[in-house]
Amino acid sequence: MTPILEVEDLVKHFPVHTGIVLKRTVGHVRAVDGVSFDLHKGETLGVVGESGCGKSTLAQVLMRLEPPTSGKVRFHGEDVFSKRGKALLALRRQIQIVLQDPYTSLNPRMTVGDIVGEPFEIHPEVAPKGERRKAVQDLLDVVGLNPEHINRYPHQFSGGQRQRIGIARALALKPEVIVCDEPVSALDVSIQAQVMNLLGDLQRDFGLSYIFIAHDLSVVRHLSDRVAVMYLGKIVEIGSEDEIYNRPAHPYTQALLSAVPVPDPAVRAARTRIRLTGDVPSPVNPPSGCRFRTRCWKATEICEDEEPALEVRGGGHHPSACHHAEEQHLLPSS
Repeated sequence: MTPILEVEDLVKHFPVHTGIVLKRTVGHVRAVDGVSFDLHKGETLGVVGESGCGKSTLAQVLMRLEPPTSGKVRFHGEDVFSKRGKALLALRRQIQIVLQDPYTSLNPRMTVGDIVGEPFEIHPEVAPKGERRKAVQDLLDVVGLNPEHINRYPHQFSGGQRQRIGIARALALKPEVIVCDEPVSALDVSIQAQVMNLLGDLQRDFGLSYIFIAHDLSVVRHLSDRVAVMYLGKIVEIGSEDEIYNRPAHPYTQALLSAVPVPDPAVRAARTRIRLTGDVPSPVNPPSGCRFRTRCWKATEICEDEEPALEVRGGGHHPSACHHAEEQHLLPSS
């Protein structure tokens, strides 16, 4: 099946300047440094990793909110970065985003009706003027909000309700792909589950494809078909939900999973907690070879000299970027 979205060797570096008047570039923050993946129709790709690994920058570049340093992104086979004017406007209709913080992503001076209906001002062909109020009320109903609250303001809603408003806004233009940039990280755990269930229902009803970004592996698991693990701007492992959570091959993924709380005492006792030493290196000056080697218990001389490619290794079943990759078979967490 042909992917709906193809990302090839995507790079985004931010220059680091010194001086106030005569600015001089002294380095680059390697936020995204050679990321490749694809996304199929109706699929959810989870992107996980620690804070600062480049997940949100990846989302901004995919949305054309930040220009890439290099690399390619193709939507239905067409180059995303070459589009201008009306072609770019049409593309933006097909790829929407749900932002992380529902308290800052909604304009406090606009009513819910104006917020959800704003996309119709830019794309009037989606909903003619006389039909917009009804279209907005239908969207509020779809995301589980009272359509009669169309004239309320964001401060009159809870955090979970505000995030539903953000989801309704993303749905307004009937997109094919929605980038979810940590959409539940600012919410209470019980509300997280409700929003995750809503996203799952919407995907089933509308055939949506998600790129779901998060730092919590337990959150990503319940929605993702495949999972990509990022570290210092690179994908270090990618595979199906079962492969990543039950047969992780990269030491970084194994360490992340060992820190996930497990309610079952028997399963918890059978797992070995992996405690990483040292701090995450600076993306301005990442380590040579394997970027994880400064914190990895498996690191050898080859890890310092040679950067590992993202490929299937050691009789494994899915790609990982580690010279010493070995699948670790874990007990199911549920």
